[in-house]
Amino acid sequence: MPGPVAVSIELSASEREQLVSWTHRRSSAQALALRSKIVLACAGGLSNAEVAARLRVTPGTVTRWRGRFVAQRLEGLVDEPRPGRPSSILLDQVEDVLVEDVLVEEISIDGMCGVY
Repeated sequence: MPGPVAVSIELSASEREQLVSWTHRRSSAQALALRSKIVLACAGGLSNAEVAARLRVTPGTVTRWRGRFVAQRLEGLVDEPRPGRPSSILLDQVEDVLVEDVLVEEISIDGMCGVY
């Protein structure tokens, strides 16, 4: 007996363009790129099982992201805020601290040359 029929996905030109962009952009999170590939494959008419096999994910993963996309469109694919305390340092500050730390370490290594 066949399982439930998956909801078909029709993409607008702008949605398709954004999904393709997310799959190719180097700065995209890998999770977002995978979700985009799942939706694009579903929009191509493939079943959940076919998409799962092609992308090497579980059928449940395909079902989840197909359903999220149908309900919330592109916004449904983006990571939701995580629970817990917000970060106390901004991402640009993290980079500044790391660069400064590397410079300090290089200086201390250079200063130790010849000292045994």
